[in-house]
Amino acid sequence: MSSDEITLTAGDAEVTVRPGDGGRIGSLKVGGTELLRQGEHFGSFPMVPWCGRIRDGRFRDGADVHQMPLNAAPHAIHGTARDGAWRTARHSRTADRAVITHELTDPWPYPGLVTQVVELAPGSLTLTLAVETYGSSFPAQVGWHPWFNRQLAPDAETVRIDFEAAWQERRGADHLPTGERIDPLPGPWDDCFGMPDGVDVTLTWPGQLALNITSREPWVVVYDEQEAAVCVEPQTGPPDGLNTAPRLVTPVSPLEATTTWTWTSLDPG
Repeated sequence: MSSDEITLTAGDAEVTVRPGDGGRIGSLKVGGTELLRQGEHFGSFPMVPWCGRIRDGRFRDGADVHQMPLNAAPHAIHGTARDGAWRTARHSRTADRAVITHELTDPWPYPGLVTQVVELAPGSLTLTLAVETYGSSFPAQVGWHPWFNRQLAPDAETVRIDFEAAWQERRGADHLPTGERIDPLPGPWDDCFGMPDGVDVTLTWPGQLALNITSREPWVVVYDEQEAAVCVEPQTGPPDGLNTAPRLVTPVSPLEATTTWTWTSLDPG
């Protein structure tokens, strides 16, 4: 755990931001109940400068081919920023907003700056990621990988995931999209879905809490194959998107995305 941990509070919610641990949201408590899975590699981390897997760790930018470390062999996964330290740029005196930054360095081949803004309000958490270049343009993706607890209390009912997607990316044996779009299939999932009108997914812990995850971005990965947690990951492109659907960061046009999590108590008490 980083010594520069930031605690934000608003209403009955408390958020812990860990700049020294990959810019991770280490904790989200509502009414004293922890929503995020605890432990190393969990919480909610930003995926920058790519989301999900890159096939064989390689992506092309024009005539140049770049090789990323195979940290999920035979692929590279979830970007480099989650493994690096971030710096606290601003922390509001009202303790409800923080701004943290991360310098893109090796093994990523392009110099750039990532900024994450964390804003907590009574009943909602808004996260904004932006990638700027210090020089030449480059392809990139941004997104978030939250791990939500499947149960909020021992013996409580497990979470229900509700969403309507326009399509599902058919997944190959290598867990990467094949390029074929199909009608959404029932779970369990480790799959990417298309939502052209923006991400809109609701997690419901019966009798306890409903949490709605939204974003203007049209892509979301839903993962619920693990016993302890489920993941809903808004992102600016599909897995392997640096090769199939890249977004360009230019000196005059940074890449920016936002997600908002809004919750409502279902406790009749």
